Amino acid sequence: MKNTPLFLLLLIFFLTIESQAQNLFNGKDLSGWYMDVPELDKDSTLRKPFLVREGMLVSLGTPLGHLITEKEFENYLLEVEYRFPGEPGNCGVLVHASSHRFLYDMFPKSIEVQMMHENAGDFWVIGEDIQVLDMEARRGPKDNWGVTEGKGRRILNLTDGSEKPLREWNHMVIECKGNEVKVWVNGDMVNHGYGATASHGKIAIQAEGAEVEFRKLDLTKL
Repeated sequence: MKNTPLFLLLLIFFLTIESQAQNLFNGKDLSGWYMDVPELDKDSTLRKPFLVREGMLVSLGTPLGHLITEKEFENYLLEVEYRFPGEPGNCGVLVHASSHRFLYDMFPKSIEVQMMHENAGDFWVIGEDIQVLDMEARRGPKDNWGVTEGKGRRILNLTDGSEKPLREWNHMVIECKGNEVKVWVNGDMVNHGYGATASHGKIAIQAEGAEVEFRKLDLTKL
């Protein structure tokens, strides 16, 4: 392959990665996932906030909660294709998730990769922590940093201009390797964290107020 053109080498690489990917969502049901929705503990007649519709995984947004993988993962590349089909709002992918309802009796211990409209790629630390370059500029005063209620848990992304217009599909890639987490949105690197306090765990999708459709959730081991 010494004289193979670069574009062909890249094509071969991405086809190889694609062939090794496992679908976390099968397009038919929620096999491999379970829900943690506090309000359902109080009233089991409430609608469930996660369902499959027309081959897509849908987070209805309410009641608030999480859809969590049954398995734990480490050293992987996660590809997510998502959109807000109606009103803009909030959602997120949580990596390295562990203890349930760690924060506000709702959020599992984890590192959240934000998907909120016009804020995709922010980190929110939940019990775990991570570092980035220019920490004070992107997280606020150092004496307020923390991973629990009332602390500076948000770490701003590198750009808010990478998302597609509302109702169009976005492509997010999350690379978790060792203690690093890298995030791309539509081809732009929007965050790079290192020194994470966790390197493995479950993956979770949020129901956090807005309806979000997912048509791809593929994981490739690194």
